[in-house]
Amino acid sequence: MNENYENFRNDLLLEAEVSGVLQAEAFFQLYASAAIENGDIEHVEHCPVRFEGARKFRIDGYSFNRDQGELILVICDYRTENELKSLNASDVESLFLQVERFLERSKDATFINNLEDSSPTFEAAYFVHSSLSAIRRVRIMLFSNARMSVRKKLVTMREENGVRFSYSILDFERYNAIQNSRTGSDPIEIDFMENGLSPLSCLLASSTTDKYASYLVVIPGRVLAEIYGLYGARLLEANVRTFLQARTKVNKGIIRTLKDNPENFFAFNNGLTATASGLSLTTTDDGTFIKSMNNLQIVNGGQTTASILYARDREKADLSNVYVQMKLAVVKPELMEEIVPQISRFANTQNKVSEADFFSSHPFHLQMEKISRRVTAPPKEGALAATNWFYERARGQYKDEQAYMSPSARKRFLAKYPRDQMVVKTDLAKYEMSFDCKPHVVSKGAQKCFMAFADKVDKKWTPEAYEFGDGYFQDSMARALIFRWADKMIGTSDWYKNDRGYKSQTVTYTIATIVNCLREETATLNYRTIWTQQEVPPSLRTVLEDYAPKVAALIKDPPENVRNIGEYCKTQACWARVSAAFDVEISRQMPDVALAVDQEKERKKDDRTVRIIDHGIDAQMRVVELAGRWEEIRDYGKKKRILSHVEISILNIATQIPKRLPSEKQSAVALGALDKVLEDGFKL
Repeated sequence: MNENYENFRNDLLLEAEVSGVLQAEAFFQLYASAAIENGDIEHVEHCPVRFEGARKFRIDGYSFNRDQGELILVICDYRTENELKSLNASDVESLFLQVERFLERSKDATFINNLEDSSPTFEAAYFVHSSLSAIRRVRIMLFSNARMSVRKKLVTMREENGVRFSYSILDFERYNAIQNSRTGSDPIEIDFMENGLSPLSCLLASSTTDKYASYLVVIPGRVLAEIYGLYGARLLEANVRTFLQARTKVNKGIIRTLKDNPENFFAFNNGLTATASGLSLTTTDDGTFIKSMNNLQIVNGGQTTASILYARDREKADLSNVYVQMKLAVVKPELMEEIVPQISRFANTQNKVSEADFFSSHPFHLQMEKISRRVTAPPKEGALAATNWFYERARGQYKDEQAYMSPSARKRFLAKYPRDQMVVKTDLAKYEMSFDCKPHVVSKGAQKCFMAFADKVDKKWTPEAYEFGDGYFQDSMARALIFRWADKMIGTSDWYKNDRGYKSQTVTYTIATIVNCLREETATLNYRTIWTQQEVPPSLRTVLEDYAPKVAALIKDPPENVRNIGEYCKTQACWARVSAAFDVEISRQMPDVALAVDQEKERKKDDRTVRIIDHGIDAQMRVVELAGRWEEIRDYGKKKRILSHVEISILNIATQIPKRLPSEKQSAVALGALDKVLEDGFKL
């Protein structure tokens, strides 16, 4: 744990340096990202509020899910020590009390009217005050880089005046568990004997395997609402969580049944599909019951779950006669990462969920990962050796690669893949959507931005990946380079230090504004030139430095009817206002990196031609790799009658490798035939 803490400190200091922000803000961003991936929260705005008077109050961030009526308030306990410290119960109570005081003060209109309109305190307090009538639940979170001295339950709950309060702690031990989990979440244990819950009636299904056991469970609606209100999206398997965050949260038909015919809900609703890694059972004369459950994940039925909570909190539906059927697979812990995504995929097929909804496993990522390991970036000016940009397709890949290396091997790895050239998939989405002039989408947070990017890629994706070859990778990494330079430039500039706030919005809006101005001139940035130089050219730096403070000033001076700038930045109206404010020909200011759109189209056409050639070579190599298996594949396809005569004839050629070698086009057909037999159940 101490070694992990030392690594965390290094990551935090690097993040602060790269982003040009204070350590406290870098800490908030690191922990907020972990909380979002873990499902604790969907999104949170950084807004440091401080009052050091007799009844001091403080928060560091907030957000509000209006659909679910849930207010999130975050407070940070950031320790600057190099050693891992302890977090005791009195520390926790004191910090939570400061958040509660802020909430109380925010209910007072006089208090808000006495605040400076441009202050972070006004922003957060006014937002809370204006949302009071819609708040049904308050979730207070503590981010701490200390370690809980006593491992008590990290989620507690109470109710006051009809509003449910839940308190959760993200200490360093939990943060570390999330960072080291490939799923990006730490497991939870639900005790159905606590918090007013009740044991769940269940039946062991007849079909069990050595990998998992199946149960049929009946879960009362009030229990489902209670645990979802307590644990939130942590209960939802990652793909379902992202799906819900990107789309409508509730279903009107479900709400109508819950309000008007609750006794029919069990018959009308399809129920849930869920997984767990362990159960504690008890048997009585009335049957078998689940007392507690480890790592519950709802893989299908997230909309049902969210709608039941909505009906209880927003529509005051009586859930006493509501019951939900649940198909539960209890999977061995060591097989969770392998089995749960498969159950999730097949459980959702009837809902016509697009491939983009499972974008974390989309072949686009495999393609980007493969290219990143192969394509070498040109050496920077003055550097002797070339480097690579490391695309992290799966959580923790960058660290895993170094885990068991010797010091010398790790040094060589870091020389080849520098830390500042590692790109995670959610960051790629942020970069690409910014340069696609969608800053209002980027401002909605990592998950919503990621799903918007997923939809965009999915519409262009083909199995051959013609649009996403080496050229696309090089251009996207050039965009990453520009974005990161702009982010650091803004964070370290004097004008920003004198008036902090809305840095992330300023970065994405500045980049989108420059790209949009170029579009008006039928021009774009020459990303290939920037890739070749591996740095932002001086002319583009000057333009970014010129535009950033102007964009920031415009964002911080919204129309009179806007009281919350963070929420305003998420709207199309904000982008329309900002983009209309800049009608300047800027290509003349950076002739070395401005490129005519026609030239860009021609270059992309050349990239596509190269990708077609590469794809053919890749297909041929894959067919050769499977030499010795093609006869078996052909015979299986013939027996099942799923292959065409053309496919069989080409597989006949493949069975003769190395005497005969299929052409590139024939190899593509052979791989298509392979996909058919694999989909039918053939084991490769």
